Amino acid sequence: MRAIASIRDLRNHFPKVRKLLEKDGEVVLTERGQPRYRLTAYTEGPAKAPPAVDYWARLQAYQPRPISAAEAQALHDANRGDR
Repeated sequence: MRAIASIRDLRNHFPKVRKLLEKDGEVVLTERGQPRYRLTAYTEGPAKAPPAVDYWARLQAYQPRPISAAEAQALHDANRGDR
C-alpha cells in the first residue's frame, strides 16, 4: 500500500513524510485532494564511465578533407597581404 501525504505535509512536516517513504517505499503527494506526484526513494545505480571521445572523428567533422597544395599556397599568399 502506498502512503499518501499532501504538499502541505511535505512542506511543513517533512520528517513524517520521510518516515512514510522509508516504511512504504513510495508516497503519493496530493494537491487539493487530487494525486499529483509520486515520491520514491533514490537508489543509486552502478556508475557508468563516460564514453571515450573520438578526437579524430571530431577533427574530421571540422575539416572532412585536407586542402590541396595549390589551395594551401593560395591561402598562404592571401595571408601574407601586400608585403
